[in-house]
Amino acid sequence: MKEKFFNANFPKSADGRVFHVGIKRGEIANRIITVGDLNRAKLFLRLLDSDTPIFQRESHRGFITITGKYKGVPISIVGIGMGLSMMDFFVRETRAVIDGTMIIIRLGTCGSIGNANSGDVVISEGSFAVTRNYNYPIFENKKIIQDYETKTKEQPYNISKVFYGDKEICSLIRKQLIISGIPGSQIVQGLNATSDSFYSSQGRYDENFEDYNKGLIESIRTKYPEAESFEMETFMLYYLAKCSTDAPYRKVSNELKKEGKQKTKISNDTLTTQKGFNSRNSIRAAAIMIVILNRNKNEMIDPDKVNYLERTVGEAVLKGLLEIELDEEHIGDDCVWNLKV
Repeated sequence: MKEKFFNANFPKSADGRVFHVGIKRGEIANRIITVGDLNRAKLFLRLLDSDTPIFQRESHRGFITITGKYKGVPISIVGIGMGLSMMDFFVRETRAVIDGTMIIIRLGTCGSIGNANSGDVVISEGSFAVTRNYNYPIFENKKIIQDYETKTKEQPYNISKVFYGDKEICSLIRKQLIISGIPGSQIVQGLNATSDSFYSSQGRYDENFEDYNKGLIESIRTKYPEAESFEMETFMLYYLAKCSTDAPYRKVSNELKKEGKQKTKISNDTLTTQKGFNSRNSIRAAAIMIVILNRNKNEMIDPDKVNYLERTVGEAVLKGLLEIELDEEHIGDDCVWNLKV
């Protein structure tokens, strides 16, 4: 760690950079595509406008942030790696440095545990978490395990309730996917299962560990027959979007005038919230995934098809982002998308 950080509760550097993602105010836009694969983030960079500045920053914690414009609209692409904690770092730390409502769309890959085939595209209407029950007995005899299950009513894995994505955004993405040429029969909408492990809590057998996960996928499908995809990030995105509070935005003029809304006088740079202007959570989220493997058929996708789908789906998501209007957006002459080339 080269920089000095302050505030142990929410660390920031002297110039306002957040601890893990490594960005500060003005370096990330309200409309964001997040991906796990850092190379995919760099691929989408080529889709941004070439006549406006493109900002890039890689953090010491494995995040990459790319900000520019797409058809004149500020857009950020953030590569976060894999897992619940990386999504948590990303959502919380970007929320801390953006004024106004955030639109976050996860574009990733997944495995299919439902009707989706390899090469299909899954739009996650909702997501639930599948996590290891760390209290569950390990290497105990059957009676001890049976007694534990009888007493606690617990199983080796916890399956949470469902948290839902933004219906409007999911609908816009589907529309753009069809316009882009992806057949409707290859677009599957359903629930997503997000796990805390690629192996144990996704029901993979590993002879080197006792995971007690035999029949896990069947248990998931019994509880949620609409479950289509398995991956490791979407639940945290949807959960945090649901937890998000009123959007902060910094006033840059002495008077805010909005047709049909209260006129509010405030001083420059007063930090306030969107309460009274927008009653929704300050983060709106959706997730779309390319199915790269089918757990039911034990099939893997051809790499060439992944390359085609990444670009096609990426462009569809970018176009969908353009259709979403925001009441308040992060503004300022120092924003990287306003700088001259």
